[in-house]
Amino acid sequence: MPLAETLPETTSDDEAYRRIARAINYLSENYSTQPSLDAAADIAGYSPFHFQRVFTRLAGVSPKAFVGALTLEHAKRLLAKGDSVLDAALDAGLSGPSRLHDLCVKIEAMTPGAYAKGGEGLQIVYGFHSSLFGSALFAATDKGLCALAFADEGEEDAALADLRSRWPKAEFHRNDSATASYAKAILTDRAPVPVQLFGTPWQLKVWQALLAIPEGTVTSYRNIASVCCTPRAARATGAAIGCNPISYLIPCHRVLAGSGAITGYHWGLTRKRAMLALEAARTDLAAE
Repeated sequence: MPLAETLPETTSDDEAYRRIARAINYLSENYSTQPSLDAAADIAGYSPFHFQRVFTRLAGVSPKAFVGALTLEHAKRLLAKGDSVLDAALDAGLSGPSRLHDLCVKIEAMTPGAYAKGGEGLQIVYGFHSSLFGSALFAATDKGLCALAFADEGEEDAALADLRSRWPKAEFHRNDSATASYAKAILTDRAPVPVQLFGTPWQLKVWQALLAIPEGTVTSYRNIASVCCTPRAARATGAAIGCNPISYLIPCHRVLAGSGAITGYHWGLTRKRAMLALEAARTDLAAE
């Protein structure tokens, strides 16, 4: 009897997220071969029927719709649409009609002096939580969320080391209960969260521009550079985007190369492709 059929059809949401994350990673790596529902279900350890049901409940779209959005052509169409939307939003003096703007994220920047000291004297709590994109590492100060990173199963220590390297003099304390509310708000409820951003003035300007990219669309590094300074600053803009500490919430994954190619993501191109495809599929569904 196949493994998937021997497994119980009821699991905790935490376990379900881990299973669907494995399937999303598999589909994102193998979409060009049009993998079958049965193959993805087997990766998740579910029967095909239960996989379809759990995937749709957690992701908000069907596996078929998700795979359909995992194409370069789809990304190119989003890119063509996204640039004009971004320009219009910023010309209006808004942070944009993106999901983050709608949620009224409250941002408080770290002072340049504190940033230069590498977080000395800063108390940061962190915790790991399951998500559709793997193990999610949330970190927060007493003023709000300061980091959100992702890791594959078994690579949590590396993700934490990367986080510590951002603020080497800060004190880190693990407290999954303290970060659970952030995980629930962002990953499940899509609810408002306070955010404390640590970065240089240039980085903060670029990250603010990222907030104007609506969910379900993308833009280019060159276009973000044009918004922040000049198209010639595309390389410096890319460097600032690469330093974004709050993955997904501040949507650096929505920035592509001018050709529409999916490039340059700190947490892996497979994960970036999955995020874009999921958002695009949800947008397409909402438009029907």
